[in-house]
Amino acid sequence: MQPPRAGSRHADLPEQSEGLLARVPFPVLRVALLVRDLAVDRHDPDLVGLRGIDDPERFVWAMLPHAARTFSSCITLLPGRAARISAVAYLYCRMLDTYEDLLTDPAARDAALERFPLRLLADPAAAQALPEAPRIAHAHVVDERDAAHLLLVERCCLVDRVFARFAAEERRLIYDLVASMAAGMRWSSSVFARQGGVLENEHQLTRYCREVIGHPVVFSLRLLRLLRRRSTELPEPARQDAMVVSEMIQLANVTRDIEKDLLRGVAYHPLLREDLGRDVFAQRDAALTERVRRVREQLLTMALERAPAYRELLASLGSRRLSLARASAVLMLLFTDGYYRGCGRRVGWPGWGARRSGVGLLIGALPALFSERRAETAVDRIVRAFAAAAREARARGVPLAFDTVGSAAIPAAAPETAPSRLASPAR
Repeated sequence: MQPPRAGSRHADLPEQSEGLLARVPFPVLRVALLVRDLAVDRHDPDLVGLRGIDDPERFVWAMLPHAARTFSSCITLLPGRAARISAVAYLYCRMLDTYEDLLTDPAARDAALERFPLRLLADPAAAQALPEAPRIAHAHVVDERDAAHLLLVERCCLVDRVFARFAAEERRLIYDLVASMAAGMRWSSSVFARQGGVLENEHQLTRYCREVIGHPVVFSLRLLRLLRRRSTELPEPARQDAMVVSEMIQLANVTRDIEKDLLRGVAYHPLLREDLGRDVFAQRDAALTERVRRVREQLLTMALERAPAYRELLASLGSRRLSLARASAVLMLLFTDGYYRGCGRRVGWPGWGARRSGVGLLIGALPALFSERRAETAVDRIVRAFAAAAREARARGVPLAFDTVGSAAIPAAAPETAPSRLASPAR
């Protein structure tokens, strides 16, 4: 890990007295943030600059691309109130991820995950500050991205000050998200500990994906309903579609980080159990490299087969003439499409279509802002491409992800949600 360099690279978000940035009209701020997101280097965060930010609102937006990756632009594209609430909620979720990733002691990790959501129940009007977030005393930091996430936890008080400005019902939605996600992480942490750092079957993997991304997707739908003055209770079909979509999205994170996760002692497939702790890139072991490729290919195929649920997710956003939320949803799928195209090439698949730049993806999402039909067309094109790639993979003999190991006898944790509602690719 390189030492932080002197100087700040956050000149695009000038120093403000506290609260002033919050008064900048969000359409103006949105443009600056989207341009910033196109240029920011998520692998090389400006730790000195981030430590030097004292304005809460500025800190939230400066930290977001380092915590949320491609989600950052999707959040920024939302309507202003929804964007601010979602940004804070996502940073809290990233803090939970940081406890899970960087706290090496299981008892300390579980305690932090249990305590963190409870602090959000404090009434900001009755206290000057929320209770302090649990500290991470001995962090397992692998790279500068980890260092940025650790810094986020250390400066949680700045995020808290933005959170305290939200209405009570908005804070409650954030609490519901963080509490649900923390409970899910405690479950996954216990499973990893019990099974030596490995998920053993498809049920465990899909539940893990739902616990990590499913709750944020459900939160986003509930938030939009709240801001449209509708009940925040989601119909069960919409909740299930959100969970299936979360499997597709989280498998992108899983397939991207297989090598990094192995190095820190975690595997999402039992084929890699004997490779825990190994450095795939440094060892140049052909058999290890092929095992990783096989697992990545199986999980990629599994993800692509879940894409049809995205059609239903888009439909649940409604049919308003102008919809930033609709454009944000299309942008999220465009980013996911771009990643999976690259992942396909990484495992040796023939390519489908051409990858687009960040600017190209933003331009591709803009028609969805003005037209429901254009949004449906963009989503349908990607879903069909995913389905075709998955069918071709199965025809070439790519097995179901967990058919290559004898995992049937391994007990899975009791499900908290109903089984996946996979839509037909031919629909």
